[in-house]
This record gives sequence, structure tokens and C-alpha cells, in this order.
Amino acid sequence: ARVDSATESHEHARMAALQTELDAQVKDAHGRLVALVTDLGEGDLDVPYLPTINPLLWEVCHAAYFQELWVLRRTAGEAPWWEDADERFDSITIQHEERWRLPVPDRSGVLDYVADVRDRTLRLLRDGVLDEQGLYLTRYSVLHEDMHTEALTYTRQALGLDAPAFDIDRATCEAGDAASGDVEIAGGTLRMGAEPGCTFCFDNEKWAHDVEVAPFAMARSAVTEGEFAAFVEDGGYERDELWCPDARRWLRAIGGRMPVYWRRAQGGGLEVRHFRDWRSVEENRAMCHVSWYEADAVARWAGRRLPTEAEWEFACAGSDPRRSNLDWRGGGPVDVRACPGGDSDHGCRQMFGNVWEWTSTTFAPYPGFERDMYEDYSETSFHTRKVLRGGGWATRSRMVWPTLRNFFQPTRRDVFAGLRTCARSDA
Repeated sequence: ARVDSATESHEHARMAALQTELDAQVKDAHGRLVALVTDLGEGDLDVPYLPTINPLLWEVCHAAYFQELWVLRRTAGEAPWWEDADERFDSITIQHEERWRLPVPDRSGVLDYVADVRDRTLRLLRDGVLDEQGLYLTRYSVLHEDMHTEALTYTRQALGLDAPAFDIDRATCEAGDAASGDVEIAGGTLRMGAEPGCTFCFDNEKWAHDVEVAPFAMARSAVTEGEFAAFVEDGGYERDELWCPDARRWLRAIGGRMPVYWRRAQGGGLEVRHFRDWRSVEENRAMCHVSWYEADAVARWAGRRLPTEAEWEFACAGSDPRRSNLDWRGGGPVDVRACPGGDSDHGCRQMFGNVWEWTSTTFAPYPGFERDMYEDYSETSFHTRKVLRGGGWATRSRMVWPTLRNFFQPTRRDVFAGLRTCARSDA
């Protein structure tokens, strides 16, 4: 009986700690969500149709709707704020262009809605009525909200609006010999993916499986603006041999001659737009807003290649920002060192917190893949997108772990994506 009592007491303490943790995360995610629309002028909220973004207020509502649907309605049996919420904010059933024609309330009405969802979720946590599945869905909804706050951030960049208050305009690679050159990685057996029993993972991380990784050499840090500028000045966008056939067709369709948000300055140099402001290209700043096609081309130009996602995960094995006391979004991207190479000063650098990094891998299920409750999260994207790893400067730290797989179409360059290269084995 004493054993049962101790077990019950431990379980009660664990659940209470989890509820407290999620309470703080729900509040924090809500704060970031509303901050991204409360500091904008009314005219900024009138978003033109673009195929890669959503209307700002619609996206805020969708983020709250997801939590309302899974936590409040399907778990707790509560009624929706609007009877027709599914017809307004379900991203699975609503076509992208249709979102511009839906009846979305004004900013005040949107803020009332998201505050109500937050408060009702917090009440469930405070009252301790959510079971293990309900707490799991609450965490899922927080992470889903984090994805959309990052999307809202790069939407502000795409539209040329003011930088958000939490902007960190310092996503730079550390200059000097310490961050240049390659790390020689011996390879071996990688236990790739999430292990059953982990705190949380998305379905595309299921499940851990052994992968043999051959020896490889990976760049210590991400490709910089200065390196990408050299590619531009060398006519990289005009050299067909650097672009795969699909990439050449894409490049011709968009008339691409340099990265998005770049321009030629009056003095002849190159400038890049950071939200509303233009600045000169910086030699050691991590390159951002690169499509997979561009990443592949610049790697070819350098006589190198993109890493596979197995190589990327192998290179950061043992480096988990969730176990660190550092939150690089609080004080700027930090120079996170990963383990391979022995001495941490000589391992791969900045694998988290500057830019998402494209890999050569096409997004596909792992052996033993198990679909989550949110069936359309991964499965509809398999075999059509490329995998990114790491995390950008606008990614919340709770959304970053070594096995996390991000995935986008190879044409997307509005996201906070850059690249890191590997030496070619035939070089």
C-alpha cells in the first residue's frame, strides 16, 4: 500500500509540474501571437494575396482555433466561440486563396477571441481536469502556435513591415579561423529519430532507427552573406550547369538574378532588406531567405554539397538546446557548439538559432511511421518537400531539438532558411 501511495504521489507531482509548465507556455505563446499584430498600423493588416503567406488576422485566428478545436472542444467538450469556426479557420479544408474572402473580425474582435481561448485553456490547466492526452494536445497546440508566430514573423518580412519588437538583427556567423573550415566527422551508426517514451515528438520523427553514416566533412558554420554575394557576382544565377532541371525552370519562371530581398545599390554593391530597412550585405552574417534550389546551386558552385539530414543529425548529436540554460532569442543568437570533433571549440557551430538549414534529403516517412491525431501534419507533404534542420532566430527555443524535422517546398525562400555545406567525397 505504501508503494502504491508513493507511486500515486509521484504521479500527482509529475502531472502538477507538467500543468505548471504548460500554463507558462500557453501564456507565452499567446503573448508572442498578439504582439505580432498589435504593433502594426491598420493599413499593415490589409494583406495582398500571395501564395506563400496568409492574411495576418486570419492566421492569428487559425492559431487560436487549433487550440480551441483540440483542447477545448475535442478534449473538454466545450462549445466553439463561433458556430461556423470550422468553415472560417480550418486550414485543412479551406483553400488558400479562399482565406482572403472569409468573414474575419477586426483586430479587436480577433484579440478577444484569442484571449478567450487562452483563458479557457488556462482554466482547464488550473483545475487539473486534463488527462495525459489532454496535456499532450495542449503542448501540441502551443508548438503549433509557435510555428504560426514564426510564419507571421516572416510574413512581416515578406511584406516589408516594421521589424517586430523581439527582432534580433544579429544572426551572424562568428568571424575568424575558429568558425571557418570543415569539421572531419568519422561517421558511424546513428540512432536517428525520436525514441518511444520521449517527452514529445511529431509523427514524422517516429521512430528511432539505426542509420549508417559514412565519414564526412561538414562546414563549421553556415554559408554567409559574403560567400553568397561572391556566388552572385560570379554569375551564379546565370550558369545553367549549377542548377538542376527543376531549378532552372523555377529560376526562369521568376526571372531570378539574385536572392529575394536583395538589390544592387547605387554604388554598385549589394544590399539586403531586413523587414522595412535596407542595409549592406555583411561578410560574416549567416545567409538567410534561400530556397533549396538556391542552396543546392551555391553548394555546387563551391564544389561542395548539402548534407543529408542523417549527417546533419549526426553532426549535432549530443547537443540539445532544450537542456541548455541559454535562450538565444532572449539575447541574440549564440554560438552553439555541437559535439563532433572532440573539443567543443572545434566542432560544428551555430547549428541552432541562426537559420534553418536545408539538407539534401526529400521529406519522407521513417520506418515505423505512425500518424498523429493531426493527420495532415506530415503525410500530405511526404515526397514533395525538402527537409530543413536546426532552427532560425525567430524559432522559439521549445520548438528546437536535434531530431526535429522541418520541411518546405524547394521553391520557398521567404522562410528563415540558409545552408551549411559538406565536402564532396569525389573532390
